[in-house]
Amino acid sequence: MASLCKHGRSKEAAEIFDSMTAKGHKPNIVSYTILLNGYAKEGCLVDMIDLFNLMEGNGILANCRVFSILIGAYAKCGMMDEAMLIFTEMQGQGVSPNVVTYSTVIAALCRMGRLADAMEKFDEMISMGVQPNKPVYQCLIQGCCIHGDLVKAKELVSEMMNKGIPRPNIVFFSSIINYLCKEGKVVDAQVIFDLVTHLGERPNVIPFNSLIEGYCLVGEMDEALRVLDTMVSAGVEPDVITYNTLLDGYCKNGRIDDALALFREMPRKRIKADTITYGIIINGLFHTGGTDAAKKMFHEMMENGITVSISTYNIILGGLCRNNYTGEAIALFQKLGAMNVKFDITTLNIMINAMYKVRRREEANDLFAAISTSGLAPNASTYSIVIKILLKEGSVDEAGNIFLSMEKSGCPPNSRLLNGIIRILLERGEIVKAGDYLCKVDGKNISLEASTTSLMLSLFSTNGKYREDMKLLPAKFQFLDGSG
Repeated sequence: MASLCKHGRSKEAAEIFDSMTAKGHKPNIVSYTILLNGYAKEGCLVDMIDLFNLMEGNGILANCRVFSILIGAYAKCGMMDEAMLIFTEMQGQGVSPNVVTYSTVIAALCRMGRLADAMEKFDEMISMGVQPNKPVYQCLIQGCCIHGDLVKAKELVSEMMNKGIPRPNIVFFSSIINYLCKEGKVVDAQVIFDLVTHLGERPNVIPFNSLIEGYCLVGEMDEALRVLDTMVSAGVEPDVITYNTLLDGYCKNGRIDDALALFREMPRKRIKADTITYGIIINGLFHTGGTDAAKKMFHEMMENGITVSISTYNIILGGLCRNNYTGEAIALFQKLGAMNVKFDITTLNIMINAMYKVRRREEANDLFAAISTSGLAPNASTYSIVIKILLKEGSVDEAGNIFLSMEKSGCPPNSRLLNGIIRILLERGEIVKAGDYLCKVDGKNISLEASTTSLMLSLFSTNGKYREDMKLLPAKFQFLDGSG
């Protein structure tokens, strides 16, 4: 049973459990604990509770381990009300929570951003005589860092050290710094980084790269360069990821000349440019309209023996199309096809869009039809491209059929696509059809964008030419009547 549960086969473990009872062997607390843990790990909450009730019905009292398993299973699923009910029931039965139980509850509350509740449980834990261990402190410190209570985080680190508990290491803090930077909270990440260095930890390249990425993300390139200087001063060697991050930051902030200067500096710093490096620079050049420079950079890439991936080809095909070199893009695409280059769905999306734009509709349709035969599946972008172009061409019914096939394929439309469809139909005066799509707006996963609402208000205003057509919309949208 233990082996099966360990390998995610709790249903088979349950068969052994049932055969054991059928043969007259009475399961003990260990048997129940093994199967309960198996169900909990696999998220089989109904089976878990049924087994727990059976256990209590057979007169076997739950211990701290059993209650901790139940609490952990609910907490993992974000069902904190149920978890806390079990926690209360546990105490009501005279079973004292141990450090594992408290750790499970505190970790779940921190994940949900309920720091006040987590601290309350932490204080309760100490008052009950249960000494917090390193995992408990780490949960709270991580929660405080991620949710902005950096003062409390510092207090907890000091408290740990005063109690002789080993403080979190650089790996732990690096993951927090990385998370905060990706969320755009680079100021908080910098405070954590400074705390780490204050504690005497020597950061490696990973947290430095995270900070550089964070500053690039918020457009503070000077700060990103400051981190690079600090990094070099601290004796930490920048790597290709460091430079790729800075190059990407420059390109996304429209500073292509600075990006090129940094790119040319790489060999002097003994940093070898890779496929990603060239992809970033080529993409940056295309975005600033430097098509010839981008093509030249691509030739340099091949001359230097750098691997050209499908992502690189996608950058080039997309860049050519964006800069009105669609004929050249189609020629390159056909050449790559003859070379048996394996395309991905992004490649086909770029080319379907390009072919529609230059009115090579039959070829675009053939490409769309060939997606499934090439072992790929259309994604949300594929459907969005095809549906919007068909609508703009006036092929409303054909677009509707594609939309239905999208829903059936398990690729549900997102809010952006649905709003785009509604706006195109409204602008074309297809009010009834727009109403069909408005019915799909639920206010949760899909809601009206401001631009869609604004268009509807202008169309259905008192003097609008579609004033009477408003009655054709779903009832919940007739409040847009400008006269009311």
